[in-house]
Parts: sequence; C-alpha cells; structure tokens
Amino acid sequence: MPLFDLPLDQLREYRPERDEPADFDAFWSRTLAEAAEHDLAPVFTPHDIPLATVDVYDTSFAGWGGHRINGWLLVPRAAEGPVPCVVQYIGYSGGRGFVHDHLVWPSAGLAVLVVDTRGQGGHSLHSPGATADPHGGASPQAPGMMTRGILDPDDYYYRRVFTDAVRAVEVAAGHPAVDGDRIVVSGGSQGGGIAQAVAALRPSVKGALIDVPFLTHFRRAVEITGRDPYQEIVRFLASQRPSAESVFRTLSYFDGLNFAARGQTSALYSVALMDDVCPPSTVFAAYNHWQGPKEITVWPWNSHEGGGGFQREEQLRYVSKLFG
Repeated sequence: MPLFDLPLDQLREYRPERDEPADFDAFWSRTLAEAAEHDLAPVFTPHDIPLATVDVYDTSFAGWGGHRINGWLLVPRAAEGPVPCVVQYIGYSGGRGFVHDHLVWPSAGLAVLVVDTRGQGGHSLHSPGATADPHGGASPQAPGMMTRGILDPDDYYYRRVFTDAVRAVEVAAGHPAVDGDRIVVSGGSQGGGIAQAVAALRPSVKGALIDVPFLTHFRRAVEITGRDPYQEIVRFLASQRPSAESVFRTLSYFDGLNFAARGQTSALYSVALMDDVCPPSTVFAAYNHWQGPKEITVWPWNSHEGGGGFQREEQLRYVSKLFG
C-alpha cells in the first residue's frame, strides 16, 4: 500500500474540529451507572495448562446488562505481592484466543487480563472468542458489527463493548494478585480504540497503549478508506440513504476523538503511514487531541500491522519506565 494520506509534517499538526454531542458526558455517566447496578460477580477458575511460570485463570464477569464476559487472567507465579496489570483488548473479529498467545506481559513481571469482545471471535481460527452478545438491535444492519443498532446511541453495539471494557478494569483491580493502582489498558486496531475510550472513561488507569486505533474520526475514515470494517458503514449508508444524520449522530458518542479530548493518563500511541484500514490522519487526530502526557511511534513503511513485535518492545520499555 503506498502513502495516501497527509504528509507527516501535516499529520503532526492535524487537529480537526470534533463533532461532539452536548450530552456526551451525561450519556456515558448514565451508561456506566446503569451497568453498575449489576454486581461484577467475577469468577476466576484455575485453568489446567502446563506452564511453569504463570498461574492462569479462566475468567468471567458481568458486563453491560449483566451479560457474562469471558477472558484470561495470567499472573506471574513468582510474584511477591500484588503486581501491575495490563488489561488487553482485542482487534476486530477476534476473541481472547489461547493462553500461550499472552505470555509477554507475565514474562515482564506483570499480570494481564485479556478481555473477550462480545459477539466476536466466532470464526477466527487464530483467536477464538467465548462471549456472545445477547442484545441485538432491531434496526437493519450491514454484515459485521459496525452498524448493529447504529440508528440509536442507546442501542449501538459499541456502547455495550466499551462498558464491558471499563468493567474489566474494575475486575482486574479487584483481584488480590493485582495492584489496582497500577493498571494499563492496551490494544491494537479495535482494541486500541477500546483502550482509548476506557482511559477516558476510567481516568484512574495509569497508562494506555494505543496501537493504530480503530473507531476514531469516523467521518474522515469512511470518506478516505475503501477497507473494512469502516466500509460496513458505507455499505449501510448506500442502502439506508435517509439515515446518514442519525448514523453520524450515534457515532459521535463513540468517536475516539471525543474520548481522546478527555484522556489525562500517560499514553503511548502508534501509527503506520501506509495503513489504509485505520488511516494515519485518524490516528494523529486523536493523538493531537489527547490531553495527558503522550508519545507516538511512527512506522513509515507499514500498513495496518503497524510496528508488530517492534512496537511490543516499545511498549515493554514504556511500561517499565512508567512503573519504575
């Protein structure tokens, strides 16, 4: 994929106006308050797997609507006292995957809670999921998750996903092996967009690792990329032509730009300049709106894979400095 977006010097200054509904904060306060009516009811079941250096728990808790959300909790076995924890969110269409996929953070002395994304991972051979989405929108939708309930913010799919993700931080913080004051949220693509939102909605987290984030600057993304998942929205609008105003109003409650403008914690972003899935301008738009301490790693020759393992090394160094 060749370079197709703004030049890097312009990207570093790109800070577009935000389309923010007047009741954005009230909407999310109400959403999280409704979720809090359900006890978290976390369950940590020891998982029988022959790994010598980590304790593994098949984890579940009550997310949005009290629906059970699944995950893996891995804790370094040799830890003395509570340890910091990375809460990890997953890319689009994937699930929590296999335990052995998530050994990097425990190898660095941190716990990791890997959170399923409801309704996803059902057709992924590499990262299968284990969590359904019992709540379905009544309106039409394009195949995929992007337009599920998109005509009403209360019914939109990512309202449930973001709420699940916030509650996952509470689950991690409440585990006796975890230092609840030292939690980092992390993810790439969809997971990056989720981490970006959670860091704003739960400002007590100590850091955010936001790789090539999806769910950000929706209007520009659907106008300049021909790739899924953003094209799910385009296909919906091509069919449901009178719905454009309602669609973009709904998306404004979930746009990473509006969460970034509320982000106060330390954040490490990454961006790939040839990324035609999450265009560079959408990433820089959020990064430039981020309010807290921040860094961004730029990968000039990469597409949506971003920095891959190189970025993970950057994250390890970043978190090591963050926690001393």
